[in-house]
Amino acid sequence: MFAPINEQMDLIRSGTVEIIPEDELVKKLEYAAKKNKPLNIKLGADPSRPDLHIGHAVVLHKMRQFQDLGHHAILIIGDFTAMIGDPTGKSKTRPQLSLEDTKINGQSYLEQAAIILEKSEMEVRYNSEWLNAFNFSDVIKLAANYTVAQMLERDDFTKRYKSGTPISIHEFLYPLAQAYDSYAIKSDIELGGTDQKFNLLVGREIQRSYDMIPQCILTMPILEGLDGVQKMSKSLDNYVALTDSPREMFGKIMSIPDNLITRYMKYSAFCTDEECKCVDEGLVDGAVHPRTAKVKCAQKIVALYHDDDAAVAALDEFERMFVKKELPDDIETTNLGVEEITLINAIAEAKLCPSKKEGRRLIQQGAVSVDSEKQEDPNMTIDLNEKHLLKVGKRKFMYIEK
Repeated sequence: MFAPINEQMDLIRSGTVEIIPEDELVKKLEYAAKKNKPLNIKLGADPSRPDLHIGHAVVLHKMRQFQDLGHHAILIIGDFTAMIGDPTGKSKTRPQLSLEDTKINGQSYLEQAAIILEKSEMEVRYNSEWLNAFNFSDVIKLAANYTVAQMLERDDFTKRYKSGTPISIHEFLYPLAQAYDSYAIKSDIELGGTDQKFNLLVGREIQRSYDMIPQCILTMPILEGLDGVQKMSKSLDNYVALTDSPREMFGKIMSIPDNLITRYMKYSAFCTDEECKCVDEGLVDGAVHPRTAKVKCAQKIVALYHDDDAAVAALDEFERMFVKKELPDDIETTNLGVEEITLINAIAEAKLCPSKKEGRRLIQQGAVSVDSEKQEDPNMTIDLNEKHLLKVGKRKFMYIEK
C-alpha cells in the first residue's frame, strides 16, 4: 500500500524546513507500513480571511504529497479558534470574529483548498465540534497542562510582555485549543508554517498529557510576498490568490524581485531541486536572464492552477501588453548600408551609446535587446536584410536595416 520508507522520506523532506523529531516520524511510517494503516496527517486552518494565496499553498501541497503517499489527510477548519484569533506574529490583541463569520470563511477556505487537495480523499472537521462543547471544567483541565512560563517562551508574547503591551488571557488559550485539536483527531503528523512551530509543539505536549503518543511536526517555509520583504498577505496587497485569473497570476509573478525567483520556483511552481539549482547558478553567472526565469516560473504556476493552454495564453497576452507599453510611437529607422553588422557596431553607429566601450558594458549588463530579446554577446551578427528593433536601456529605441 505504501512506498518504501526511504522514498517516502525523500518526498517528505523535500521543501521542508524542519521535522520534529525525524526518528519518530520514520518509526511512525514503519508502523503504518507494518499495520497497513495510513497515518493521520493534520493541517489546521483558521479562516480569519476567506481568500487563499500561493503562500498558503506551500503547506497545502505538502498535505497533498502525504495524500499521494497513501496517508489520511485531515483538514481542521478552525471556526472556533478563529473567534479567538491566532496571536502568532501579532504585536497587539486581534479583534474577535463571530462563529457565523468563521463558518462562512471556512466554507470558502475549503472550496479553495480543494484546488490543491484531493477532496474525495480528505476528512474535513470543524473544531467547534469539540471546543464548543467544552464546559468551564474542561477549560481548566486543559489549561492546567501548560504554564505561564512556557507560554512566555513564545517570541511574540515575550516581546509584548517586555514592552508592556497587554496580553489577554484568552490569547494564551489559543495554542491550547489548537493543540487539543491534535488530541481530538488523534493526529500522527501536523503540518504548518515555520511561524506555527510553537503552536505545533504545544500540540505534542497536550497529546502527551492526555496519554496519547505525540504527533511529529513538519514546518514549511513562509513565502515572501510580491514586494520581496514581508510575508505574503492579502492585507499587504502583495499576494497571488489561488483564484486569480491566468493573466493576473502571470503578471504578478513577473513583478517579483529577482532575488525571489528561485524561491518562487521551488515553493510556488514546485520545480525540482535540480531545476532550481540550474536557474540559480545561471542567474549568478549570467547564463540565465531573470526575465526568462520569471516567464518559466509564471507559466508553471499558471499551469498548476489553471492549465497549460491558459499558461501559453497568459504569456502571449503579457508579451503583447509588454511590447505595446514599452514601444514609443515615433521610433526612428536608420539605414546602415551593410547586409550584416555586429551588435556592438550597430548600437554605436545608430548612436545609441556614447562609445563602443560604454556600449560593450551595456551589452554585458543585459541592457541591450534585439527584437525584444536581451543579448549579451557584443559580437553577435545581425542580418540587416530584414528590419530589426534595437533597444538600449529603458528609453532608447531604433529600427535598423540595410
